[in-house]
Amino acid sequence: MSRVNTVLGPIPTEELGLVAVHEHIGYGMPGSELDTKWWRSPEQRYEETVPKLRAFHEHAEAYGGGTFVDVTGICNGRDVDYYRSLSAKTGVHIVACTGFVGGDTALPHFAAADVDYLTRQFVHEITVGIGGTGALAGVIKVGVSRGGRMTELDKRIYRAAARASLATGVPILTHLAIDAENAVAIFREEGLPLHRVLFGHVDDGVNAEKTRDVWIAEQGGRIGFDTFGYETELPDPPFWARPRRERLEHFLRFIGDGRITQVLASADANCSPLGWPGVKGHTVNYIFDDLLPDLRGAGLSEAAIRTVFVENPADFLTIQK
Repeated sequence: MSRVNTVLGPIPTEELGLVAVHEHIGYGMPGSELDTKWWRSPEQRYEETVPKLRAFHEHAEAYGGGTFVDVTGICNGRDVDYYRSLSAKTGVHIVACTGFVGGDTALPHFAAADVDYLTRQFVHEITVGIGGTGALAGVIKVGVSRGGRMTELDKRIYRAAARASLATGVPILTHLAIDAENAVAIFREEGLPLHRVLFGHVDDGVNAEKTRDVWIAEQGGRIGFDTFGYETELPDPPFWARPRRERLEHFLRFIGDGRITQVLASADANCSPLGWPGVKGHTVNYIFDDLLPDLRGAGLSEAAIRTVFVENPADFLTIQK
């Protein structure tokens, strides 16, 4: 039976329903808990998060259920016991990750680690559990550090992720798809099929012009259009915002070239950010409130929508040894 690891235990792939493949329950840089201006209490975060997940669950019932993939890596506020409570409370399947958003978010203990140590860490969290929770990670997160080129630490993390993916069968999801040549080279050296990698954020406003999304797809990688909702039309847009129509046209152009089976989409929203407050009003439910209506308005069929949000992520997240 095909299955996916969630924080409440492995479930059959068929139960995933609609998948938001790149989201955050709460993301923060190391030390964000010391930010006295923006830090929220656990009670405040819970109060802010539960209604969003309940709304997501209600929307996703039309697709047989809903799955929220939390890609908050080690050192960035990952709290699996909290995720378990939220999943039980709201009915949303939550998939947690192992790995790091980028090498520059790893604390010194991990930043000094070699590939073998990092591999063992990732495998342990996938097969034994994260900390003492017993909850198994269902995806590995890697990323390019600030500066636009992979650092030596990034490369060690990518190589360890490839080895852990091969050993456990769980896939890899990346923060940014820039410097893809180095990433692809590492994965190929390790013998990892590229369809087990989702190259994320090809659509963000800072890196869209630097991302070789077509080239990555031609190599066999999956493509993540996963910053939907970060729009220049917002009252206070983040620096990675992009005009709504421009992002939508980029997405439609890409899938119009016959690559719809390689695409996954998401909103990359924080339910309750740790530290910096995030973009006001932007939630995972942008998918239902704005993105799906935009796609339907552009003529995308319901079958195509199911391909992007149900079938593609189900195939991607399924444990494949």
